[in-house]
Formats: sequence, structure tokens, C-alpha cells
Amino acid sequence: QAHLVESGGGSVQTGASLRVSCTASGHTFATFTMAWFRQAPGKERSFVAAVNRNDANTEYSDSVKGRFTISRDFTKNAVYLQMNRLTPRDTGVYYCAARNGGLSTYRTAYDVWGQGTRVTVSS
Repeated sequence: QAHLVESGGGSVQTGASLRVSCTASGHTFATFTMAWFRQAPGKERSFVAAVNRNDANTEYSDSVKGRFTISRDFTKNAVYLQMNRLTPRDTGVYYCAARNGGLSTYRTAYDVWGQGTRVTVSS
């Protein structure tokens, strides 16, 4: 079973960039589809981005498309979310997730989760 640890969250102003990272332990990282979800205050956890196991395909929510980029580094067992042109609507706790299957935007499709890292964007 993989274990996921996020890092890189923080407080920034509107228009800034931030990169959050997720490091996975376990030798099965390369077989997982990896994703980022976020949970804004008072709202449900929602899909942000995903990258499949061979790094060939990605998917993004409409709200972040063109601003965020998901990538993975197999040598470091890591997945990253580069976030540009941040707005207050991007505020929330960002969670890394993994699943042993193809791309999915559904929270319930992922069975391994990190503890989350908080991102706050002020106006």
C-alpha cells in the first residue's frame, strides 16, 4: 500500500504561483494513476487534476485548465501540481490521491490519500 505525503502549501496573493508536491512511498508508485483534489472551506472535496501511470495522459477540471499543470517524477516517486495565476477561489486543502487504474475524476475512485496541504490565496 502506498503512503502519500503532500508539501508545499502556503499563503500567497492573487496572481501568484505555487507548486505543491506529493511524495509516495512504496514500490508501486509507477503503477498508480495520481491525482490532486482540493477541498475549499465548507465544500466537498473536488477533482483538480490527474496523470495516468505512464505519464502520457492528463486531465484537468475546467476551473484550473490552462493555469495548473500536473506532472510526475518517477525517479523521486513524486507528483507535482504547478499552480499559476492563483485566485481566492483556489483556496483550500489540496490532497494527493492514487489509484490502481486509469484516469478518473471521481473522488471515490481513489483509494490512497495523503493528509493534505493548505493553500490560501488572498485578494
